[in-house]
Amino acid sequence: MFVAVEMVDTVRIPPWNFQRQFNEAIAEELNKKLANKVVYQVGLCICLYDITKLEDSYIFPGDGASHTKVSLGFFDDIVIPPESLQQPAKFDEAEQVWVWEYETDEGAHDLYMDQGEDIRFRVTDEVFQDTSPTGPSAAATDTSAAPGAEGGQKKEAPYTLLGTISEPGLGLLSWWNS
Repeated sequence: MFVAVEMVDTVRIPPWNFQRQFNEAIAEELNKKLANKVVYQVGLCICLYDITKLEDSYIFPGDGASHTKVSLGFFDDIVIPPESLQQPAKFDEAEQVWVWEYETDEGAHDLYMDQGEDIRFRVTDEVFQDTSPTGPSAAATDTSAAPGAEGGQKKEAPYTLLGTISEPGLGLLSWWNS
C-alpha cells in the first residue's frame, strides 16, 4: 500500500542540450536534481518515475536556457505484504481493502486501510529485477497474436522496496493523528 505523490518543478535546460530529445533532457535534469535524495514531507526519491504533464517552455532575458514547468509522479513500486500489516488484519472482499482489527478496552474496532491514504512505513528490503530485453521468443513470432499484444507478459519493476507497517506508530497517518 502506497500513496503516490505528484511533484511540480520548473526544469532549466541549458542551450547546449537543445539538440537532445526534449523529454530525455527534462528527465536527465530531474534525475540530477532528485535521484537518491530525501525530499522533505515526501520521502526517498529513487529516480524519476513518470512525467505526467509538461507545460510551455520559456526563455528569460539574460538566460539562454529554456525553463519548463513539469508535473511528475513519485516512485510507487513499494510493496507491503499482508504479513507485514498491523495484526490481526483481514481483507474485506466487499470494500476491497485491508482492515486492522484494533483491540481496545471497549472491544475490537475495524480500522480500514483505504487506498490513496498517506502511510508511514519502514523499509525492510529492496529488490532489484533485471529488466533488460531478452530478445524475441517463440511466442513473439506467433503470427496469430494481435499486433501490439505483449503475449501476456507482466511488466516487472526494475526496483521495488518491501516495507512493513506492523510496528507502533506505523500505518495510516489518520490512525495516529486523530
